[in-house]
Amino acid sequence: GDTAGCTFCHTSPEERCSSCHRRHQFNPAVARESEQCKTCHWGKDHRDWEAYDISIHGTVYQVNKWDPTQFDMSKKLAGADYVGPTCQYCHMRGGHHNVQRLSTVYTSMGMSNADRGAPLWKEKRDTWVSVCDDCHSPRFARENLQAMDEACKNAGLKYTETFKVAENLMLDGMGEPMPKDLAPDWSGQH
Repeated sequence: GDTAGCTFCHTSPEERCSSCHRRHQFNPAVARESEQCKTCHWGKDHRDWEAYDISIHGTVYQVNKWDPTQFDMSKKLAGADYVGPTCQYCHMRGGHHNVQRLSTVYTSMGMSNADRGAPLWKEKRDTWVSVCDDCHSPRFARENLQAMDEACKNAGLKYTETFKVAENLMLDGMGEPMPKDLAPDWSGQH
C-alpha cells in the first residue's frame, strides 16, 4: 500500500495531467483551486494541505473562494489578481507546470538539518522571497524564511533526540510493545 501510494504521486506528475486536472472534466479553472493539491499533499506524511489550510493564506482562500471577484479561477495564473495566494499561485507562478521549481528549500527526506544558508540554496531562497514579495515586502519574506529555518532546525533537533531515546530503549531491551495483559483497555484503565 505504501509503495502504491508513493508511486501514484511520485511518478512525474508533470507528465500525468490527471494529477491536477480532474479526469473527464479537463478544466484549467478547476486545476487552479488549492483543493486539487490536497489529493496528494495531505495526511501523516505530507501535511502541506493542513499547513496551508490553517494559515492566513488558506483562511483567506477558504472564506473567499466562492466569490469570483476575489478568486477568478477562469483567469490564467499569470493574469490572476487573487485576494490571497492559492497553492498554484505561488508554486506554479507564471503558469508553468514544474511545481517543484518554486517549492520550498528543505524539510523532508533528512533535509531538516541542512545548512539552509549554503550557496547551494541561495538561488532557490531568493526565488522563494521573490514569490512572496508579489504581495509582501522582501524584508517580510526574508524574516519569515529565517523563522521557518529556525523552526525546521529546532524540529530537526527534537526529531534526532526522539530517535536517540528510541534507540536507547531498544538497546536496553525496553523497545518491545506492552504485553496485552498490561495494555490499557478502551477507557484507558489497566
